[in-house]
Amino acid sequence: MHIQQHKHPGWLGENPSIGILLLRIFLGSRLLYGVVDNILSWERMLEFSAFLEQHHFPWPTFSAVHSVYIQAICALLVLIGYQTRIAALLLGINFLIALFMVHLPAGDTVEGMTPALAMLFASLTLLFTGAKDISLDRYYS
Repeated sequence: MHIQQHKHPGWLGENPSIGILLLRIFLGSRLLYGVVDNILSWERMLEFSAFLEQHHFPWPTFSAVHSVYIQAICALLVLIGYQTRIAALLLGINFLIALFMVHLPAGDTVEGMTPALAMLFASLTLLFTGAKDISLDRYYS
């Protein structure tokens, strides 16, 4: 039995770098949106620290600062497509920790875990694909 493949416009299949760029824009901008308040306000950082303390993180203030700045720096790297795989690895670890230390112990639903899962799977995708052609990695790796 022969399965017929669906035809798509040539430009669609010939430009995977555009798809990866769109994923990078989503991931990087969403991460920056999520941490900018913690960067601009120490009070907000302390609120995040208290949240982490409730979830039994060691050194909650250090953990909060570390998580926020990892997300911010890696978001910028992902956006410009520089050292994308390293940034994606660090983000993947960050969101695995979030899932195992916060979401799963709290008994979150799949809907409750979806933001962290989206960040994790976007990061894993970039870990395996890299930033592709529309990036600084293309010129400096």
